[in-house]
Amino acid sequence: MKSSSPKQMAILISLIAAVVSALTQMVLHFPKTVLELLPLIFSVLLIFISTYIIIYYLLNNFIFEKINPIYKTIHNYNIPEKELRRDLEEKDVLKEVNEEVMDWADKKVREIAQLKQLAKYRKEFLGNVSHELKTPIFNIQGYILTLLDGGIDDKKINKKYLQKSEKSINRMISLVEDLEAITKLESGVLKLNFTNFNIVELVDEIFENQEIRAKDKGIELKFKTKYEKPIYVYADREQMDHLLTNLTVNSIVYGKDYGFTEVSFLDMDENILIEVTDNGIGIPEDDVPRIFERFYRVDKSRSRNVGGTGLGLAIVKHIIEAHNQTINIRSSIENGTSFAFTLKKGSKK
Repeated sequence: MKSSSPKQMAILISLIAAVVSALTQMVLHFPKTVLELLPLIFSVLLIFISTYIIIYYLLNNFIFEKINPIYKTIHNYNIPEKELRRDLEEKDVLKEVNEEVMDWADKKVREIAQLKQLAKYRKEFLGNVSHELKTPIFNIQGYILTLLDGGIDDKKINKKYLQKSEKSINRMISLVEDLEAITKLESGVLKLNFTNFNIVELVDEIFENQEIRAKDKGIELKFKTKYEKPIYVYADREQMDHLLTNLTVNSIVYGKDYGFTEVSFLDMDENILIEVTDNGIGIPEDDVPRIFERFYRVDKSRSRNVGGTGLGLAIVKHIIEAHNQTINIRSSIENGTSFAFTLKKGSKK
């Protein structure tokens, strides 16, 4: 039901009062001639006008006094009193205030839901960081205690345990570096250094750096086709190195033994489409929408064993978004995964 304005309510009430008054007069003093009706008509009009003025004034002031604080607080705290009164007089006050209150309530509900989600997110994040740090810390503690208990004098143990301690320390360093990187990306502190560079050359360098890791599993690192000419993109080369390294390592870690990791490029007029594909274990359909979340792992038990910080794909997504581009994923169980993203085409040097 639509709300009525003070003016409409005043007219309705005064009209009812005038009609009731007229009917009462006509019943009590029913006139014999038309001339005798004139005083009655005049009195009815007078009653109508005076009733309208009084009721309208009372209603208008009553509503203004009651609604004014609510409307002023929600709509615009700094609105001047005179302007507010003029503004209210030109509107259906109850309807306007109802809409303002409903909008304000919806906004507050969304803000509360967002705060709850952020609190939950922070709790999960701290839990994940704590879990990731505990494993290498406990490992280092165990190795050192063994060495202190006499293992330091055993040549077969001391070097081995020191090397294992180093690996755990390196894992902690990687986690801290990834946390620092993702914090800078999310906060906007990190400033991108855009340059024109050959993306084929960069991928070739990454393949060389990851060659030993790939050979351990018999995985072939390759291009989809032979790219004889340079392909220039306009982006931050250092961040693209980070991004493509993360995708390549992720592909090797979760790839099948003696499988492959393949990179391809496609000219899309203003952009270059880069795709990193493997024939690995794949990702379940239900997990695909969450794959870019911090610390999200499809197979938690297996993921812990293969190492990694759990932040690699989250960093990939943030780097792409920092370049105002998008990344998509296609995957199916036992058939592999493909990550595809675009970069702005660069000019030849």
